Amino acid sequence: MFASAAHRLRDPVAWASVSQVVKTALAAVIAWVLAVHVFHLAQAFMAPWAALLTVHATVFGTLRRGLQQAAASVLGVLIGFAAWQLFGLDAISLAAAVLAGLVVGSVRGVRAETTTAATAVVVLTTGYIDRSGMLAARLADTGIGIVVGLCVNVLVWPPLRDRRAANQIDVIDDRLGELLADIAAHLKRGPTSDDVDGWIARSDELDNDVDRAWGVIEEARESGRLNPRRAAPPRMKAAEGMVTIVNRLAQAIAETRSMVRTIRVARVPVEEWDHAFREPWVALLHRSGVAVAHADSSEVTATRAELTALANRLAVSELHEDLWPIYGALLINLRNVLDALDAVTEAQPVKVPSPMMA
Repeated sequence: MFASAAHRLRDPVAWASVSQVVKTALAAVIAWVLAVHVFHLAQAFMAPWAALLTVHATVFGTLRRGLQQAAASVLGVLIGFAAWQLFGLDAISLAAAVLAGLVVGSVRGVRAETTTAATAVVVLTTGYIDRSGMLAARLADTGIGIVVGLCVNVLVWPPLRDRRAANQIDVIDDRLGELLADIAAHLKRGPTSDDVDGWIARSDELDNDVDRAWGVIEEARESGRLNPRRAAPPRMKAAEGMVTIVNRLAQAIAETRSMVRTIRVARVPVEEWDHAFREPWVALLHRSGVAVAHADSSEVTATRAELTALANRLAVSELHEDLWPIYGALLINLRNVLDALDAVTEAQPVKVPSPMMA
């Protein structure tokens, strides 16, 4: 337990998440203090509201979200004011405000229908909208919240998300290595249909991990845009190398799934495969999994060389006539996995400069 806690305390991804939460809370408090004690706005609830909605995981995202929230909040305030002017404060005006907020907020460029509708409802139901100058006050505290949210995210350790992308990539190759080793372990004693289904399901989960990796890489790219930190350009340039790694991981996962399906369609049970193929191939599959899980690039290279040697010494005429195409497919699948993961293991763990250097 203590080891896990110590690891999380040293985890830069965890610290980035914590800092984002703290910055969001800080932005909300600062926005409220400014609205109430500096600008003396009455009922300045929109300032912290807007700050909470504005702070994003990246500087560029904060600016984009700030503009969206500005548009949505201003529209919401105007819709709430218009509904009160037309219908007063009753069920009809509330329904009209919600409907108009959802419709207007869904237009391209805003894409914040819930914020628009919620803002309209809050403004309408607070009971202060009929006071002189209240419309201008609501627009003012909304603007304060948006500006504060943007300034806090830019000035207080603006985030770079390449570390999160590197962490996601490291997880994928570890899980793929574990899958390969597990397949080999089951092949030694004879797999069941449930085992094969489980391998395919795990490969599908790895595909989902790859999709998430693409998402965090895109977030990492975005985090470098408009980021004032001096380390941003070189770190974003280095992050581009992650694209090649994820492409290779996706290829290796596809080859692993093909391997599993080849095992499934073989008409002869694994236990009846020729020993001249089965024993060395399963051993090499296990070595591949361990090497990938431990990011041992030299072992990956050695395993690939032995796989080539195995293919060269197998005599097709001496193998089961119904199975030699299966053997060939499995040899190619494993070779392609090792080819794809060669560069991946060399890059593991994916390194990102220390935050102290950035």
